[in-house]
Amino acid sequence: MKVSVTLMSLIFLALSCFAQDEDLLKSISNDSGSKELVTNAFKSSRVINAHSMEFIGKGVLDFRILHRFGRVNLGWKEMFGLDIARMRLGFDYGVTKNLTIGIGRSTLQKELDGFFKFRPVQQSLGVNAFPVSLVLVGGITVQTTTRPDSVSLADKTAYYAQVIIGRKFTDRFTLQLTPTFVHRNTIVRNDERNIYAVGAGGRYKFSKRMALVVDYFYLLNGLPKEQLFNPLSIGIDIETGGHVFQLHFSNSNGMNERAFVTETIYDWGKGDVMFGFNLSRVFNIGRKNKSKEW
Repeated sequence: MKVSVTLMSLIFLALSCFAQDEDLLKSISNDSGSKELVTNAFKSSRVINAHSMEFIGKGVLDFRILHRFGRVNLGWKEMFGLDIARMRLGFDYGVTKNLTIGIGRSTLQKELDGFFKFRPVQQSLGVNAFPVSLVLVGGITVQTTTRPDSVSLADKTAYYAQVIIGRKFTDRFTLQLTPTFVHRNTIVRNDERNIYAVGAGGRYKFSKRMALVVDYFYLLNGLPKEQLFNPLSIGIDIETGGHVFQLHFSNSNGMNERAFVTETIYDWGKGDVMFGFNLSRVFNIGRKNKSKEW
């Protein structure tokens, strides 16, 4: 609870501070009779675990490696977690500039996942400007591990839906909120099939190629207080030209929405934090992407 209050306080403090910074509206004249879409709110289509309001572009294939080690507080015996590793491999493809589809495979519970991501409204400046971007995300996950209770494949399936409401306030600062719904066909703990949560994600760019990123989800129901915790991840994005490299710490070892929203079993307050990295490499396999540089 202390972590939740502290994080939300920092988000609102940052919002009030950076809103007074150089506003994006200065980048375009309202008298020019033109409209400009706001881009590069995040460098990646994901903040850390969570989807971001950013899209990869039409005809772009994004190969993503998400890698997370064990808990840092395991000490020298497990080399501070470096002897333990979990990962997710994924391929995201930009069908249009406002529609992305993706698939992935996680080593944790040998889980397959797929999603679509659609942006009906994009933040814009100038004539008929709109203050935020609205993004709809829907996905499915399927665990392929063999369980002793011999449940069917349908019973090991889960679904999630999200609405991302985000705004790039300045060239440096972006904030988004993500109401989230997760449905699990079966449950393994004393909680609920339908889980509701609210996520928050932010980016602060402190140099041309580096930015601080944070994502956090607060569960509104179905959370056994002694067993599960709200997922919090903090990282640094490093843009290296052809790909984006991210270093982060998280209390979640799951790397899809079902896993990190409903099964985060580690507590930041007890030092149950895992070091990890995300690597994104994009390939233009369709029309050349004309999005602006970061």
